[in-house]
Amino acid sequence: MKFITKYLRTTEFSLSLLFVLGFISLALTSGGVLLSGQSIRSFLAYLAIPILIGLAQMVVLAVGQLNLAVGAMGGATAAVMAQMMIVWETPIWVAMLSGLFVATLMGAVNGFLVVSTGLNGFIITLGTLTILEGVQYALVRSFTLNAYPDAVKDFGKIDFFNIPSIFIVAIITAVIVAWFFRTNVVARRVLATGANPLAARLSGVSNPLSIFLAHTLSGALIGVAAIVTITSLGGINRSIGGDWLLSSFAAPIIAGVLMSGGVVAVYGTVMAAAVIRLVDIARAQYSLDPSVVNFTIGTVVLSTVALSEWRRRRAEVIRQRFSEDSDE
Repeated sequence: MKFITKYLRTTEFSLSLLFVLGFISLALTSGGVLLSGQSIRSFLAYLAIPILIGLAQMVVLAVGQLNLAVGAMGGATAAVMAQMMIVWETPIWVAMLSGLFVATLMGAVNGFLVVSTGLNGFIITLGTLTILEGVQYALVRSFTLNAYPDAVKDFGKIDFFNIPSIFIVAIITAVIVAWFFRTNVVARRVLATGANPLAARLSGVSNPLSIFLAHTLSGALIGVAAIVTITSLGGINRSIGGDWLLSSFAAPIIAGVLMSGGVVAVYGTVMAAAVIRLVDIARAQYSLDPSVVNFTIGTVVLSTVALSEWRRRRAEVIRQRFSEDSDE
């Protein structure tokens, strides 16, 4: 009973309830169109990327870092895979694994630069963002690369009982990330670094290694997002990844992941991405101006950050008072 009461107060429950109520409302006002098989497939298919890039940003936020290069990394990785299959006629599985490796390497480079320079990830990834946007443009120019094998595109069209294959990939990835942070010692060290770097260092945790691993894992997740992208779209161009940044931050922050680090919320990030997707559907269904949607999401993100900071400061004040009372 105590567990249920505690869960009802969590952000995850609030997001789940908001999603259910929002989905029912949109389904009713759409005359049941949202419940059709095609609508369900489209909803879940377009949800896969927000989930993956939200998770990619979440693992970096867990150590108190930022990754502004999420979109550029994904776009450049997708362009690399497309070029490998078109120009070099590389087998599909080789191109996909190479793309995953390239994205992971990009994340590792980000982590190495952050650790070696001592600069915040905000500065480093801002620089790599610019570089990778140049790489992406060099690979695709102003064209759309779509001459890679049809089997790649066909995979994105596969569904099981109206559940798209790319959504299943996103959910399996989320489950693996959740399992990693729940059971792995390395993951607990990463969270310890984000929660309190000084205490973590005194406990024998290597903070530089945690930061490096977080950025590397972020790169791997972006690699999965790039694979999903190239299988779900008809072609790759220079715009791929251009709209990923806000979504990557919005989902984990709304889910309650702290900017200061030390917290992950895999299920919450998935549900937050789903709620944001409902906002997009509402915009189309009610013919709302796109600026209204951006304003709404931006306001929610800022409000969530402000609330999280207030909670953090309040908890710090309570701990200080408790410490003072204990000393007396």
